[in-house]
Order: sequence, then C-alpha cells, then structure tokens
Amino acid sequence: MCNGFVDFVIQRDKEHLFHFAPLQGKSAQQQLDHQDLRLDSVVYYDNGNVYKKSLAVLKIASELGAGYRIFSKIASILPVIILNFIYDFIAKNRYLFFGKKLTCRLPTPEERKLFLE
Repeated sequence: MCNGFVDFVIQRDKEHLFHFAPLQGKSAQQQLDHQDLRLDSVVYYDNGNVYKKSLAVLKIASELGAGYRIFSKIASILPVIILNFIYDFIAKNRYLFFGKKLTCRLPTPEERKLFLE
C-alpha cells in the first residue's frame, strides 16, 4: 500500500511539495534519528515535526488541494486513537481493498527527483 500511497501523492502534488525516502534509508535515518519508527507506517516529517500513521496521512492530504484539505479537517475531529484504528484496519486489509501487485512501478526520470536516499 505504501507504493500506492506514494503514487497517490505524486499524482496530486502538482507543486512537488513532497519528497520521499525509505525509512531505512540514509535521509530518513538522519532526520528521524531518535524516533520510534515502524516500517509498516506512513511517516511525514515537516519542519522538525514527525507525524505517523493517520496523522501523517491527514497532514499530507491537507496539502493536496481543497477537497483533500476539507476531508482532512473533518477527519481531524475524530480522536487519534480512532483514526489510527481505521488506519491499522485499512493497512491490515490493504490487499483486500486495493489488490496485490507483484512489483512496484519504477518512477519516471522526473519523479526520481522526488526521492531521497
């Protein structure tokens, strides 16, 4: 699902606000040095703040345009424990909801600029 989420963000991020790094990569390790990170979660780093799971998804969504910003504001009304329960449920059932691909697509040369080491 993370590959699908990255594709989702890239397609909607017309201003190229977001850059991507694998959590076990050099860039993420430098920025997130003392964070308790799990490799099965979306993590969003913004100006020294680290957001994980549902909060990361909502923060990212809020930057993708008006419709996603409205969704993010409405969803943010819910307590984080409920949001993370929903996040975990979707993550656990991702193949049922989104299908399973045998390979991840390779980024285009233009998209490669958005990926950090």
